Amino acid sequence: MPLRNIAIIAHVDHGKTTLVDQLLKQSGTFRANQDVAERVMDSNDLERERGITILAKCTSVLWTAPEGGDPIRINIVDTPGHADFGGEVERILSMVDGVVLLVDAAEGPMPQTKFVTSKALALGLRPLVVVNKADKPDARPDWVHDEIFDLFAALDASDEQLDFPIIYASAKEGWACEDLDTADAKTQGLTPLFKRIVAHVTEPDALTNGDADKPFAMLVTTIERDPYLGRILTGRIEQGVAQSGMAINALRMDKGTIEKGRITRLLAVRGLAREPIETASAGDIVAIAGLEAATVADTLADPSISEPIKAIPIDPPTLSVTFGINDSPLAGREGSKVQSRVIRERLMSEAEGNVAIKVRDTETKDAFEVSGRGELQLGVLIETMRREDYELSISRPRVIFREDENGNRLEPIEDVTVDVDDEYAGVVIEKMGTRRAEMVDMRPTGGGKTRVLFHAPSRGLIGYHGEFLTDTRGTGVMYRVFREYGPYRGPIEGRRNGVLVSNGQGDSVPFALWNLEERGTLFIGAGEKIYEGMVIGENARPDDLIVNPLKAKALTNMRASGKDEAVKLTTPRRLTLEQAIAYIETDELVEVTPQSIRIRKIHLDPHERKKAERAA
Repeated sequence: MPLRNIAIIAHVDHGKTTLVDQLLKQSGTFRANQDVAERVMDSNDLERERGITILAKCTSVLWTAPEGGDPIRINIVDTPGHADFGGEVERILSMVDGVVLLVDAAEGPMPQTKFVTSKALALGLRPLVVVNKADKPDARPDWVHDEIFDLFAALDASDEQLDFPIIYASAKEGWACEDLDTADAKTQGLTPLFKRIVAHVTEPDALTNGDADKPFAMLVTTIERDPYLGRILTGRIEQGVAQSGMAINALRMDKGTIEKGRITRLLAVRGLAREPIETASAGDIVAIAGLEAATVADTLADPSISEPIKAIPIDPPTLSVTFGINDSPLAGREGSKVQSRVIRERLMSEAEGNVAIKVRDTETKDAFEVSGRGELQLGVLIETMRREDYELSISRPRVIFREDENGNRLEPIEDVTVDVDDEYAGVVIEKMGTRRAEMVDMRPTGGGKTRVLFHAPSRGLIGYHGEFLTDTRGTGVMYRVFREYGPYRGPIEGRRNGVLVSNGQGDSVPFALWNLEERGTLFIGAGEKIYEGMVIGENARPDDLIVNPLKAKALTNMRASGKDEAVKLTTPRRLTLEQAIAYIETDELVEVTPQSIRIRKIHLDPHERKKAERAA
């Protein structure tokens, strides 16, 4: 059966998962009366809630041309659009023979578009460009076409890659065409896209250059754990044939054979489901169960093979956070997984499957340093663990510095693209300037919007997103992607306001909070459990203030001459997990439990805090 392997890559929110939905529907994968959820590929709870793709997933469709002929199997990989999950994209691209580059018809190429495209071009893949959302009233497809060409040229694309076909589409409405001006542009469904994929993307090399007759070999690109089958390793068969029950070895670069075993179960994606199969040939994407030590970037091969397949190096992490046990006075009340051993095992299993995350033990046995690509990636990991009933304490994110050959300190620099209303551009430029960002471009994008490009240190962007949304009245959009390690840009001013710290343990009292409202903004409401050293609000002044949120109103037997003032509390400012992590300073921690997110001082006792300040 003819075979095509493609990945769909794009910036976040440009319509990748929606397009996959339509490809599945129009290829006949679902029954006519089958009830199918929107964004069916986003199967994870967090993906559905946030509306983003976090994990790369594979699906497969059988498409038959309207004119008839043999059906063609198309393996489609849906990839995340957010830069923090770029490690998923980098791995996946080694499994496919072509990419469908999706670009929004109004926004054009964005930072993540540039990131994933550069990876695809470097691998020699020829992109097929789809200008999505062509039905939008502010669509400008010709301008987008020119911008994509300029992007490809800037990324040193070859002449063959620059000669890319372009398709105009609306994934939501389920149509595609090569020319928007034709009368039947919107009546053909996605048939033009299917035809173009089949014509443009080549068959796997293994099927055409004779590798199918060689001994079996496959590079592992993703790993997951199944409660019944154990570890499942997914990848594309580079050469030979895989058979259920055959003996295989796991090979690792520089280490040789690390494990011997058998294929206990051979699985292939058919539609949305994984189905057991007996044999699979070169070029097909399969999942293999039966090995315990092999992991991502290892080679599974016939025992006669001794050389592993070379894996693509992954970009390094740029941000680290310390995960520790929850040692607050309220520890162990809401979660069941609180021991450092259990937390360590969970983090190690995450690092095993997610190549963009690194875990390192610290000097203390109760804390672990976790490094990743960005705040969102680490925030998703913390949220996932929280839902699995873990209790954690999280430190302020720190960037990972390096040194050049002369001993000078280097720090990660990011490309930041900001889309704001014209009236807010000034305040954003000012704020980014204080965070040591360098403005490189500014241009109007129409409709009263301005696009500003910065090169900014990752340090300066920690905790800025919430402030940015406030400054732009919620209308601004910011995109970031790692650029390079550049020279250290000097100190950056941190949080300007101090915090309100509780001086005792118990339940917060409405009367006490009512009196504290003039001191600043509260993070807690009445009747919540608090303890000494817990941060209950933001001070209106720069220094920290120890307050008593437990003070009740004194009762007397004297009758009041007038009516007592009723206590009316302002709604507290509730911080989300990402906001809390971005808000804290170096002497604070975020306490994360299945039900609560609290901010606390590292040293709960005020005398200990003073000692630590003097020592610093």
